[in-house]
Amino acid sequence: MNTIEVCLTPKLFDEIMTKENYIVVMVDILRASTSICAAFENGVKEIIPVATIEQAKEYKSKGFLVASERDGKVLDFADFGNSAFNFMNEEVKGKTIVYSTTNGTQAIDLAKHAKGLAIGAFNNLSVLADYLIKENKNLVILCAGWKNKFNLEDTIFAGALIERLLLNNNFKMDCDAAEASLDLWLTAKKDPLAYIEKAAHRHRLKRLKLDDVLEYTFKNDSTNVVPVLKGNVLIDALKE
Repeated sequence: MNTIEVCLTPKLFDEIMTKENYIVVMVDILRASTSICAAFENGVKEIIPVATIEQAKEYKSKGFLVASERDGKVLDFADFGNSAFNFMNEEVKGKTIVYSTTNGTQAIDLAKHAKGLAIGAFNNLSVLADYLIKENKNLVILCAGWKNKFNLEDTIFAGALIERLLLNNNFKMDCDAAEASLDLWLTAKKDPLAYIEKAAHRHRLKRLKLDDVLEYTFKNDSTNVVPVLKGNVLIDALKE
């Protein structure tokens, strides 16, 4: 039986118990993982995630389109930020996008040497669950959090994914963090948008007037993509 472990912050990733035959699902609901899924749904060819601003600037100097932010604010050299809505235009179709964010791309960089890495969000919840069931491997859900701290939005998504996977008899929870994530999700499930009013990053985005994407963010299954890391590039596994 495959195990499900939840890593509640990137700081804990070095301490994960799962060592054999596992896939990491990186989760950054507000906003990187949601936006990555939206980008592939809207025709982006591939995404190059980079951890540092310097790397993003270097790619920009080579002519790449760059989406980059820190603390929610678009960086001055970037073509756009990391709202899912930024990727819903003709400009990005068929393109390679370089992507650097406060939390999500840092988490990808941290886990890039794992045996497999996929991107998870509410907008690809069902196809992601189906993909993981077919892959038939142990799972580590890595919550990007906020600057290495716990956050609610990533944790409730971890719970939502766990709920789906437990419908398959080949998965079981393997840590208290998974149990807690599921419990939080079952509390939030009836009205995730109302629940997420408790989340600190929801209010950071509100102060920056960047919270127009919330309704989209917490709507299940608006995309049919499973972004996975191949080398240093994200591609859609369902188009391989």
